[in-house]
Amino acid sequence: MAPRKQHGFTLVEIAIVLVIIGLLLGGILKGQELITSARVRNLITQIDGVKSAYYGFQDRYRALPGDFAQATTQVPGDSSSKNGNGNGEIEALNSLGVNESILVWDHLSHAGFINGTYNYVDASTINSSTTPMNPWNAPMQLIYDANYYSQTTGGLSTNSRHNFKTGNQIPVDILAEVDRKIDDGNPLTGSVRFSPYADTAGGATAPSAATCINTTVTPAVWAAGSGQANCGAAILY
Repeated sequence: MAPRKQHGFTLVEIAIVLVIIGLLLGGILKGQELITSARVRNLITQIDGVKSAYYGFQDRYRALPGDFAQATTQVPGDSSSKNGNGNGEIEALNSLGVNESILVWDHLSHAGFINGTYNYVDASTINSSTTPMNPWNAPMQLIYDANYYSQTTGGLSTNSRHNFKTGNQIPVDILAEVDRKIDDGNPLTGSVRFSPYADTAGGATAPSAATCINTTVTPAVWAAGSGQANCGAAILY
């Protein structure tokens, strides 16, 4: 019996396989692009929502959330909470021993400016019941401080301002795209800055400037190609 001849793939068959592989790779890359875009939009929506709530509260009560000295009598359903000291700054620990950067979410939620209900417990309790979480399940922060980077110093700023921290555990490519869409793309200037904020008391690892931003070029940029998954930003008010 004569041996059977072995037939290889024809050029047409190889071409079809290559086309299929190309389509699959294109679909995967497009899918990843869509996921990234959705995450960017989600984070921007969160940023815009907190900013609107901050200014809305200020407009209604002529005071800052967290710092409001008459919150327990004027904010609906907030009688069991705490008052701020009314000095015009949302502080980490005010003269009354209250952490206004946690209390701020209590005031905003009871006043109806943000979704959900957050209740202040004490000066150190930060969890999903006291503080909103970002899409990567890290706590956010609204505070008066200088824990963000500056072009002037090349590191942490020396000028305290009210700002909203996105929280950590955010991929650097997401923050780079957010900065490009709503600011100048530079993590040291404008309203969107790199911030090393994280709830380290809760065991979180703070973002590192060395892996999140690139200051060896001018202007500085987010290190979007590094693949770093633990970065954070501050939105200056």
